[in-house]
Amino acid sequence: MSDSSLAKRIRRLFFGPEKTIDQKTFHSMALIAFFAWVGLGADGLTSSCYGPDEAFRALGTHTSLGLFVALAAAFTIFTISLSYSQVLEAFPTGGGGYLVASKLLSPTAGMVSGTALVIDYVLTIAVSIASGADALFSALPAVWMPYKLVFEFFVLGLLLWMNLRGVKESILPLIPIFGTFVITHAILIGSAFAMHASDVGRLSHMAGTDLNQSIQSLGLFGALLLVLKAFTMGAGTFTGIEAVSNGMSVLREPKVKTGKRTMFYMALSLAVTVLGLFSAYILFDLKPQENLTLNAVLVAAMSGNWGQWGKIFSILTLGSEAVLLFVAAQTGFIGGPQVVANMAKDRWLPTRFAALSDRLVSKNGLFLMAIGAGVVLFLTQGSVDILVILYSINVFITFVLSQSGMIIHWKNQRKTTRHWLRKILINTVGLLVSSFILISVVILKFQEGGWVTLLVTALAIIGAWSIRHYYQKTERRLARLNVLPQAVLKELESEPEAPTNREGRARPGEGRTAVLLVSGFNGMGLHTFFQIPRLFPGAFHKIVFVQIGLIDAGNFKGMAEIDHLKASTADSLTRYVTYAQRHGWETESYSGFSTDVLEAFERLLPTIQSANPEAVYFAGKLVFDPEPVLSHWLFNNLVEEIQRRCAREGLPFVVMPVRA
Repeated sequence: MSDSSLAKRIRRLFFGPEKTIDQKTFHSMALIAFFAWVGLGADGLTSSCYGPDEAFRALGTHTSLGLFVALAAAFTIFTISLSYSQVLEAFPTGGGGYLVASKLLSPTAGMVSGTALVIDYVLTIAVSIASGADALFSALPAVWMPYKLVFEFFVLGLLLWMNLRGVKESILPLIPIFGTFVITHAILIGSAFAMHASDVGRLSHMAGTDLNQSIQSLGLFGALLLVLKAFTMGAGTFTGIEAVSNGMSVLREPKVKTGKRTMFYMALSLAVTVLGLFSAYILFDLKPQENLTLNAVLVAAMSGNWGQWGKIFSILTLGSEAVLLFVAAQTGFIGGPQVVANMAKDRWLPTRFAALSDRLVSKNGLFLMAIGAGVVLFLTQGSVDILVILYSINVFITFVLSQSGMIIHWKNQRKTTRHWLRKILINTVGLLVSSFILISVVILKFQEGGWVTLLVTALAIIGAWSIRHYYQKTERRLARLNVLPQAVLKELESEPEAPTNREGRARPGEGRTAVLLVSGFNGMGLHTFFQIPRLFPGAFHKIVFVQIGLIDAGNFKGMAEIDHLKASTADSLTRYVTYAQRHGWETESYSGFSTDVLEAFERLLPTIQSANPEAVYFAGKLVFDPEPVLSHWLFNNLVEEIQRRCAREGLPFVVMPVRA
């Protein structure tokens, strides 16, 4: 058994067999609204484990004011959800805040939005895992506490492995956990209201009384500031709502309808949970306790007299919270790589981040999210207190830019869109709410450590701009090659000529076969083609063109995009073949389609070699002067990998340098 065969067997064992790309695969991978709610909505729903807690603690002794905070939170949840539902209508292919800002504001604004969102997703993974570990280890003996960070890294690795197997495969095992959380918390909130049925009607009166007392002791401005501070400290509750717009590619058709239904499930479940928990805190007159979450205090206060059933309910409720907090990291693992891939396609990040694995997931994006979350967990030692401060800033940068872009969109579409004024009003309210929260969060969290998030975001923005700048610089240096396709196309459009032997090309019937790997009908491929007879005059009589259509995150959206890729690949090869034949070459072409160019080439190689046993293989390679420090990240080493593969088979492979 060859090393490559053994590696493939091991890979299939751990990650599953390679997925074929057809309509059936697209359908089987796509998520219905319920599964999407589990995968994308867990982040928002689990924020009820710490968002209301943070807000309630910020109120101090003025706990009845929590009702105003809860109502404001519910209003914000539905406002953001409704405004993002309009994003789904305008951008049904997905892309979320990155695409909205890029298309409607500017590419730079899109880059800022995307960068902020990627960092927020990294923090989502980190804070979810750390919170889950805190909840779990608080129920274990103190002797286990030193192993908490190690356990967090284990969970991070487990989630990475599950997502490398596939999006749907990573969600299905989590459904029982999600269901347990929803059921137990429905019982928790329902029982709290049932046990204080006589007090429910007095909630508003209690809030009003507390407000009057707060105004007397703090003043009107002080009381208002206290409510706003509590509302802002619970801003983590609103993160995750935008995830649907970023994950549209994994939703089942019709995507917009599925996306809106998913967002409705998310908004309704989150708003009800937040309102219910705040009300329960007030009804039970809870006081924060050290090393215990308010939800744990609430469960103990409510089920303490239930005997054995109370213990079982407590374990199920708090256990589902702990495990679902781990599940909430799925939002980062689903949405993060999507944003990374979109930015890579636009050259804000290395293009390799748009690559898909044979399981049809953005593998490099997944590794980026996992490594980023791992670094954050290590630097903060998994401290939720620190992570919560870093968290929930960046997502509101995206919210503000998205809402601004949508306002411009509806304004431009007012002549062709019904009810445009209502739509623009919804996004305007969303912009005002998001702007207020962003400013408040930055002010309140800046000195506590929020500046770290802003600094890291600023550095990441500079890095993305530098990467884009270098790609653009390279494109300008390669512009001299762009005249070749234009000249060739002009010749192809003219009347056919008799075969010629210009530029030292070999006559038919002489020499060997040259196999040329091309990436499209472009200057690179034509330059390499012209160099072959110049450097090896009379050596080749036949040229075989080979092109592999790369299926990446940019075109993996449906069979229509795949069919377009196949058509464009066939068109490129036809142009090469037609041009070569006009100049006296015997020609042939082969094409393949895959998420991995090397593997697709390996599948074609036996067929090519069987028909052309004396073939010499050629490919063009960009050569930089001077060589950039991170060139191996910005540009792939595919030519060298194919050359090594041919060398193992004893096949000659010539790399033709093209200076950039």
